[in-house]
Amino acid sequence: MKLLLVSTILLLLYEGDNWQPNPAPASRHKFIVAAHRGDHLIYPENTLAAYQEAIKNEADYVEIDLRTTKDAELISMHDASVNRMTNGKGLVKDLTLNELEQLEVKSKDTTNKVTYRIPTFKQILQLCKHKINIYLDFKAADPAVAYQMIKQYGMEKHVLVYINSAEQFTGWRKAAPKMPLMLSLPDSVENVAGMESFINKYQVDILDGSYKQYDADMVKFAESKHIPVWPDIQSAGEGPADWDKALDKGLSGLQTDHPAALVKYLKGKGLR
Repeated sequence: MKLLLVSTILLLLYEGDNWQPNPAPASRHKFIVAAHRGDHLIYPENTLAAYQEAIKNEADYVEIDLRTTKDAELISMHDASVNRMTNGKGLVKDLTLNELEQLEVKSKDTTNKVTYRIPTFKQILQLCKHKINIYLDFKAADPAVAYQMIKQYGMEKHVLVYINSAEQFTGWRKAAPKMPLMLSLPDSVENVAGMESFINKYQVDILDGSYKQYDADMVKFAESKHIPVWPDIQSAGEGPADWDKALDKGLSGLQTDHPAALVKYLKGKGLR
């Protein structure tokens, strides 16, 4: 599960009673489906094929993990190293884009003879434009550089950024004050009072965390502040029983490992 050391974030911006959260990217659906690392149970995670499959299966967002190469290029890779997902070795930050592009991304399907490559952020933006929003898990990059590229592809209104550190929070608020930023709800927050204190202190635009952290009252309170709650539900046994619990809490979005199945389930509930 993604963790955020929110206790280190300094409240530098947006003080005062007039603060309003930045709106999330528009979607044509009532219930938001974010495909975790793309549709990665069908194709290798964080590949263009996994993102294309999520688009085909009507997800609202593809979640990508952004990292910076040795020569300052932006690519998508969840881990800091390429060891788990490719036939290479080493840290992304120590390898050039050319070196990374030569690597083959491993597929769990041993019968699949297709060669998959690590995608660049440019390729992802080009693929997603006019098709799907991007949930940008900001692992290791410069906000100003990333935002300039987002603008270059006309995707400013189609991206949200998941924040992993205090420096990222303040960096994004400086580089792109209108960009919607997502923070995880700390495990210590267990009720409406705790949520209100957290929101007032950090002035988050969208809330993440585990769907198990939330109850119906907390979801209603966030909605009253115009803050979407789109937590993680992905797990080894994820399925309709979990989705039923999420709907019972009034949640309006989830990050999932099963976008196609979740979309089908939601259509059956009249929510797509």
